[in-house]
Amino acid sequence: MAFDGRLLSGVTVLSAVIEGGSFVRAADSLGITTSGVSRAISRLEERLGARLLDRTTRSVSLTDEGRRFYERVKPSLADIEDAATIASGAANVVRGRLRVNIDPVVSQLILPGRLGKFLELYPELSLDCVTREQVGDLVGDGIDVAVRFGEPPTSSLIIRKLAELQVVTVAAPSYLKRRGRPEHPNDLAGHACIDLRDPLTRRPYAWEFHKGRKVLSVKTESRLLLSDAGTMLTETLAGTGIAQVFEVVARDLIKSGRLVDLFPAWADERFPLYAYYPSRHHPAAKVRAFVDFILTAVR
Repeated sequence: MAFDGRLLSGVTVLSAVIEGGSFVRAADSLGITTSGVSRAISRLEERLGARLLDRTTRSVSLTDEGRRFYERVKPSLADIEDAATIASGAANVVRGRLRVNIDPVVSQLILPGRLGKFLELYPELSLDCVTREQVGDLVGDGIDVAVRFGEPPTSSLIIRKLAELQVVTVAAPSYLKRRGRPEHPNDLAGHACIDLRDPLTRRPYAWEFHKGRKVLSVKTESRLLLSDAGTMLTETLAGTGIAQVFEVVARDLIKSGRLVDLFPAWADERFPLYAYYPSRHHPAAKVRAFVDFILTAVR
């Protein structure tokens, strides 16, 4: 099949439809009419001899043939966009649409209240945040960067460690007044603890306490298992029980007296935070800006 400009144009329109989720949004992003989008898709389907999209009055989705085609061409579209950015001298300009896959703990406990300030720094940038428990298919989902806690699985993605966050064990003064304060991690056996579910194993995170090279594993008694870190923090503040959280999340709450750090001598455990990139190319300026923003937030 010989290459022509109409083929590239049709693929660009297809990408806009997929990213926008509708012909109307694609038309807005491309600056053309909705009928123009429809004609471009029809020409592309005719050119390829395959139906690429399932259209209903409410939604647009890729057919199996369309998905296979788009997965093949999307990396090339990204390469073309990168080349155009470099050629235009805008490689260091933070602008455009940034799609981010964010770990639930980051989105629920670290980022709330900060995203507006990030957007204020970059008026030409729009941010699309997706909160998911797993990384998934960054290329297929059109994700520019993912931010996750925990050791990364084997992957073809580019992975960069951003930070190691300290874990602290905390309780509200109301809980300690009612149940007493444990003096050592082994004392937790008689206390109400709030467990958080590991999204990968679907089991509660193990309770560990680190002092230098010494590691102490403690079996806790828990009647509350949560998969939502935000709810865990809310229940801890309400005096429901004892929880393990990141120090960066609890820092201000401990300073204000709303939470108590129970075992500061056993708080050497660190949990890694990673950024995942779908491309081996140098990250775009918008990606670098967001990663720097995350680093500032966790520090």
